[in-house]
Amino acid sequence: VQLVESGGGLVQPGGSLRLSCVASGFTFSSSSMSWVRQAPGKGLEWVSDISSGGDPTHYADSVKGRFTISRDNAKNTLYLQMNSLKPEDTALYKCARGSRNTYSLYHNYRGQGTQVTVSS
Repeated sequence: VQLVESGGGLVQPGGSLRLSCVASGFTFSSSSMSWVRQAPGKGLEWVSDISSGGDPTHYADSVKGRFTISRDNAKNTLYLQMNSLKPEDTALYKCARGSRNTYSLYHNYRGQGTQVTVSS
């Protein structure tokens, strides 16, 4: 199992980033997927999830209306479009197998993460 995130970086408040996660080693197209994040000194926070077919999607209240999750099952890739970024969005972002309620069960189905830093 491998999940490899990319697309993070340093961005000013109000800016945008698009994260990607390429999955291998399991049946991506049959799996719900999530984005989770961990800010410095804090625990893991669920951000968003998407069903295997792409709909429905769900978002944490803190990112609703600003972030959009999507997937391309032909490419085994998960995306997170992040707009109107805020300093409080600064965190290590990871993709994970499972939905909001199940991703914690898949300990080995989580990437190493890509760092997002929002600062002026």
